[in-house]
Amino acid sequence: MIKIGLISAATYGYKDAPRTPGSFHGTAFASAFNGYDEEKKNQYEWTFAAASKPFEDTKVVKVWDPHKDWAERLADVCDIPEVVDTPEDCTEGVDAVCIVDDGSCTQADYSIAAMEKGLPTYIDKPIALTGKRAKEIVDVAKRTGAPLMSASSLRFVPDIVNLAAEVPSLGNISLATTICGNDLVYYGIHALETAYAVLGPGAVSCLNVGQEGRNVVRVRFENGRDLILMVCTRDYMQAGYQINVYGTGGWRSVQPNLDDLYIYLLGQFLDMVRAGKKEVVPLDEIVEVIAVLEAGERSLAEGREVTIEEVLS
Repeated sequence: MIKIGLISAATYGYKDAPRTPGSFHGTAFASAFNGYDEEKKNQYEWTFAAASKPFEDTKVVKVWDPHKDWAERLADVCDIPEVVDTPEDCTEGVDAVCIVDDGSCTQADYSIAAMEKGLPTYIDKPIALTGKRAKEIVDVAKRTGAPLMSASSLRFVPDIVNLAAEVPSLGNISLATTICGNDLVYYGIHALETAYAVLGPGAVSCLNVGQEGRNVVRVRFENGRDLILMVCTRDYMQAGYQINVYGTGGWRSVQPNLDDLYIYLLGQFLDMVRAGKKEVVPLDEIVEVIAVLEAGERSLAEGREVTIEEVLS
């Protein structure tokens, strides 16, 4: 049985907004690992993303949230034995730690204690809002040897995995596009990581020719490929995901099916824990993804092309 500590999982507040009861990711992760009681769940007015329980050899045994009353409710609904007083307590007596996207964009701060103990650690997206901070977190994993995973769930959905396998048959790919809704760094990571899962890393610069709330970022890669990353807020488009890949031997357009996307993500993390692997996504790629998003944001603000190197230097 893999024993998991679940951190910041019972409430959600985007950036500076007050935290509200429940959490899409926190409740989905808890119910995927432990299952849940439908009758108990319905006692409360909260965000609860119920998941099936495909992982029979796992159990969340400890949970922490800054709102202990909601952590206690989550624990009751999902049969979590212990609600602890600090995030550090979630690193005691467990085999792995899972840190939830709580909207703060600082959830990676909770990872240090786990990695210092060498525990396999999952940090929900985005690992940071800047490339430098992402590198600082990744450097802790490199120093301690703790297995670390941070990724968008879209990397692992079957439609994207299948597209990646098909890419060699499409010949030389010089252009691709990917799109999603909402904020560039916080949500744009989903669209960008979809492209990384299919085409790989190697970005060198970003030029954002869009407008406020309508990002159109040309991401140039060292192999000469251009990726057009489009991320628009709700004022301008309905949320959704799409990737288009154009090659000399053909092209493909995919709108990924998002059913059970958290299950595929957590399955990758558990495989890492079981196998004792050091990484699922290369650590330097985790940093590069955040650096690209930051460079795209800076490019729009400064009206110029921004290199990945300067973002990280």
